[in-house]
Amino acid sequence: MIPPGVPNTMTISADSSLPKARAGSGKLVLALLVGCAVAGFLYFDLGRYLSLDALKANRDQLLAFTEANYSTAVAVYVLAYCAVVGLSLPGGAIMTLAGGFLFGSVLGTLYVNVGATVGATLAFLVARYLLRDWVERQFGSRLGAIQEGFSRNAFSYLLTLRLIPLFPFFLVNMVSGLTRVNVGTYVAATSLGIIPGSFVFAYAGRQLGTINSLKEIVSPNVLIAFTLLGLLALVPILYKRFAGHSS
Repeated sequence: MIPPGVPNTMTISADSSLPKARAGSGKLVLALLVGCAVAGFLYFDLGRYLSLDALKANRDQLLAFTEANYSTAVAVYVLAYCAVVGLSLPGGAIMTLAGGFLFGSVLGTLYVNVGATVGATLAFLVARYLLRDWVERQFGSRLGAIQEGFSRNAFSYLLTLRLIPLFPFFLVNMVSGLTRVNVGTYVAATSLGIIPGSFVFAYAGRQLGTINSLKEIVSPNVLIAFTLLGLLALVPILYKRFAGHSS
């Protein structure tokens, strides 16, 4: 028995460990939910609905539903896009085509931007706080160069990664979560950087019936334009480097 007036250090120690234990349990639950969602997507082969053929086959029904329930269609679309990007599932290009077909090139780009930015931010946060060890094991070899780029000018570097389609979208989301870039910078650069590509695919979605392959959308001229935009985003980094050398 502990005498009166003497602090019960065992109780204090146990109490202080409770928040950590709860945080660990919360991370485990979230990890299980993410894993179950991805497993369900693969098990039920839901990816078959995120194909160009499926979109073209169901375009009349989708368009009729959107015209009759516009607000609901927008909400479902944005949430679905957020889920696809947040869970790093394939189908972002098809979703963007659908956005242009259903809502037009301008509003489609807007809705894509909201869904993709929120989804990318969720993936970023999951990689940073939930699956950090796993992401480091999978992509740690690429982290050094990317971390160096972020350290120079996080916004410009991330903007370039978004504009130039050299790296998969999900990979940039995951690896960025391991860097020191803050959430605000990440959201701003992502939202701005995906506008050109989103508009190209949303605009193409208006001519859905004439598209037979996604390769028809991403022409060499489009890739060159994206590359030039990406290089333009690097100007602040290059200026900072040369200014530093000259001084």
